[in-house]
Amino acid sequence: MKAAETVACPSRGYDAGKKINGRKRHIAVDTVGLLLCVIVTAASVQDRDGARPLLAMLAASCRRMRLVWADGGYAGKLLDWAKTTARITVAIVKRSDDVNGFQVLPKQRVVERTLSWITRHRRYARDHEHLPEHHEAMVH
Repeated sequence: MKAAETVACPSRGYDAGKKINGRKRHIAVDTVGLLLCVIVTAASVQDRDGARPLLAMLAASCRRMRLVWADGGYAGKLLDWAKTTARITVAIVKRSDDVNGFQVLPKQRVVERTLSWITRHRRYARDHEHLPEHHEAMVH
């Protein structure tokens, strides 16, 4: 999400993929789309690096959580870390290689719908908070 000029410079970054100067929301939702955990980081933080504190928070708050679905951006060393440290299995939902263009992934739709619920409100479309913790509290 884009950040306003009131956001502190150390907590914002540049996401080269989306060409946005601001912050990223890393969220965990249940199968219905209700928010379980949220972490706000600088936009320059990779998804795998932002997922580690999110999964640690999820493991602490939802002790019975054993399986998490994620998209291809979370593949790599995060899978082993989550299995050993957080005791959570991360299953990567990949799109088929033989399909060209846009394809709706079955589990990703739930997260995207939750993000659209959050950004539907004008207050959350742009980050105005000085600290990331304040924005996390606003989202909760």
